[in-house]
Amino acid sequence: MSRKKRDLTDEEHSLWRRVAATVKPRRKPSKAFAPKSATPGVPTLAVARPLTGAEPKPAKPTVAKAAPPPADRGGEKRIRRGKLEIDGSIDLHGHTQETGRTALLRFIQSAHARGDRTLIVITGAGRAGQGVLKQRLPAWLAELKPIIAGYAQAHRQHGGAGAFYVFLKRRG
Repeated sequence: MSRKKRDLTDEEHSLWRRVAATVKPRRKPSKAFAPKSATPGVPTLAVARPLTGAEPKPAKPTVAKAAPPPADRGGEKRIRRGKLEIDGSIDLHGHTQETGRTALLRFIQSAHARGDRTLIVITGAGRAGQGVLKQRLPAWLAELKPIIAGYAQAHRQHGGAGAFYVFLKRRG
């Protein structure tokens, strides 16, 4: 590494501009950071400035999300002890997020209309316990919050980490 800094020759500048014109940026550079092109029609690379503590960071937009129904450990215990019967179940294995959501919402609404109170929703545990349907379930249940009293992870005999008890409110 040389200690003296030197200026690039015209030939080196020309070569750099040709190389830079072939590079596709990862994202569109901000106009505030883009340097003026030395040659019209030849794009140049944007030079990013490091953020300092004095500059405000852009705020992320906040989206109001519906709170999921409460977790209900008491209901899970009553089912495990045989004091509460399961009225229906749905298995979401093989569903995509879109079809799983639709099937679940339709199933819960029809169960509520029949007067069912306790359901089992089998999502599957997924790889390493990180199943997509399992993670999305609380948000889907939040969409039906007026008819859902709560939910809890199912006991091992009913599917364990890959299943949930869903408790419905009484029809009214």
